[in-house]
Amino acid sequence: MYQKFIINQDGVMKFGNVYMHRDLLDKGERCPFGGGLWKIDNSRGAIMLYGRSFDFGRPDFDFLKSVDWSFLGGKEHPLLFLPHWPDESIVEPVQINGTY
Repeated sequence: MYQKFIINQDGVMKFGNVYMHRDLLDKGERCPFGGGLWKIDNSRGAIMLYGRSFDFGRPDFDFLKSVDWSFLGGKEHPLLFLPHWPDESIVEPVQINGTY
């Protein structure tokens, strides 16, 4: 199992431990906005997002409207994207509904 995320058709980011990104979809749900991998960075207190989904492509955060935190115990965390992973020297904050 792998730590993966998707952004569904409603702009909701969902996290899980799955083999395939499509395993994160509920019945009737689609993933037009991609996905990737995630890991917790305890030193930053953030969720690091990186990579891309083989099922749905690179994440498009422009369509991100909300985050389903239930998989992570319901606790919100800052989201940081590593656009050139595995190079972690560039880190971009992920915007949700116009906020960081």
